[in-house]
Amino acid sequence: MTDPSVAKRSRWRDAIAVYGDRRMLCILLLGFSSGLPLALTGATLSAWLATVGLTKTAIGLFALVAVPYSFKFVWSPLIDGLRIPLLSNWLGRRRAWTVVSQLALLVAIFALGTLDPARDIGLVAAGAVLVAFLSATQDIVVDAYRVEILAADEQGAGSAAVQVGYRIGMLVSGAGALYIAEYVSWFAAYGVMAALMIVGLTTILLNPEPQGETIARARRSVGEWLTDHVLMPFGDFLRRSGWAQILAFIVLYKFGDAVAGVMANKFYIDTGFTLGEIASVSKLFGFVATLVGAAAGGVAVARYGILKALLVCGILQALSNLMFAAQAMVGHDIGFLTLTIATENFTGGMGSAAFVAYISSLCSFSFTATQYALFSSLAVVGRTTLSSGGGWLADQVDWVTFFCISAAAALPGLLLLAWMMRRGLTGLAPVAPQPKAS
Repeated sequence: MTDPSVAKRSRWRDAIAVYGDRRMLCILLLGFSSGLPLALTGATLSAWLATVGLTKTAIGLFALVAVPYSFKFVWSPLIDGLRIPLLSNWLGRRRAWTVVSQLALLVAIFALGTLDPARDIGLVAAGAVLVAFLSATQDIVVDAYRVEILAADEQGAGSAAVQVGYRIGMLVSGAGALYIAEYVSWFAAYGVMAALMIVGLTTILLNPEPQGETIARARRSVGEWLTDHVLMPFGDFLRRSGWAQILAFIVLYKFGDAVAGVMANKFYIDTGFTLGEIASVSKLFGFVATLVGAAAGGVAVARYGILKALLVCGILQALSNLMFAAQAMVGHDIGFLTLTIATENFTGGMGSAAFVAYISSLCSFSFTATQYALFSSLAVVGRTTLSSGGGWLADQVDWVTFFCISAAAALPGLLLLAWMMRRGLTGLAPVAPQPKAS
């Protein structure tokens, strides 16, 4: 008879061993390529605009350049249904779209760096929107590629790998770009970031097209194409039991985290922490804790399954908000702040890994790009819209009460998940063709 403890250790080893698969390195590097453009149209661009004397109002309006990320599901059917002439025949549908979006990003980022915000603010805005659009397009195809090259029980590790790469990309285009700009120039900063798109480009060229790719048939009419690539992906999901509850859960899962996150910096400042202290702790411990948490979340998914991991990680994620309540009682204590941020980022990374694995598993293999873009866009819109009242709430209560309420705000999503699990309304797509390890 097999020793249960030995069997348990073996299952844990199997869960961790998935990170040694070559495909995980591929996903990590593609995640880096996806995360790289984000700061270049966000925090890094805002810093550049501030150095040339733009008003706070004008800088704030530049947040609108990120709109393409929230609406990428609109053009995702094109990624699923259209093949690029010649290139798709050579590389395959997913790899061809990836190469085109990455090459276009390389050129657009470089071009953005050649502009002068003091003189060409309109062109800078247009260039930033273009970079955001191309970045969102790259996200659509990279997400589809990741889902399609992994088996169902590998999605947790895959979501962790892509998040690690994504956050490294954001760190490089954030802190890295600012460092280059300070010591060289903004043109050099954006030029180096453009060149780093070669990482993702090389990665996709050195890895195979997902197995089971469907070849687009010749269409007799625009109506038939729209039916196959717009109506069918949404219809496929709407035919599943509990689809409305699933969409509500996608909106609510990160709600508690979002409410707390909206006011985090304001809380730090009100508690007496300097900007230097906030940056040092959040950048160092927060970044590392998030990566470790994402990896742990991937292991939990592989070990316990997506739904159980989603519930456990969600509970831990909610409880971490109580660390902020404790911080409010402790006050200005840099050691306790380190513990607070490390805890919040670790559990947030776990929750994100499980959540990405879940929405990945909702996607039917035939409509991966369209469905994943819909789910991820819904999650982004839900978090940003619903959490916008966090500032008003913080004005009405003290910080301890605020963070207790933010922890409670996670309960609707968790209770809905538990109810869905009990009723079997998971919405998971049929198992896709199983890719072979490479």
